Parts: sequence; structure tokens; C-alpha cells
Amino acid sequence: MPLDINVGDILTLKKTHPCGSNSWEVLRAGADFKLKCTGCGHLIMIPRVKLEKSIKKGKV
Repeated sequence: MPLDINVGDILTLKKTHPCGSNSWEVLRAGADFKLKCTGCGHLIMIPRVKLEKSIKKGKV
């Protein structure tokens, strides 16, 4: 069952970004997600399956 992740949610991932932050804001949801690092503003696209495995803590 897929997780309920919506645009605007802040996710905490298991692995930290090189800038030191591990919080990401969801900008686009669907089969692929567009995430923005809350520390440095870096944008990434990640498939849903990979994102669901790497979530440490859901909505903050």
C-alpha cells in the first residue's frame, strides 16, 4: 500500500544530503517525486519505490 505523500509535505530521509540536511520538501507527487532540500535548495527527482524505502520519518 503506497504511503500518503502530498505536495508541501516535509519528509525526513535516512541518508543525509551533502549539505548536512536530511529534510526534503515535496514539490511534485506521483509515480516520480520532485524533492527540494530544505538546507540548500537542491532539487532531485526520485521514483516512488525508492523514496518509500528511504523515508525515515513522515510528515514533520
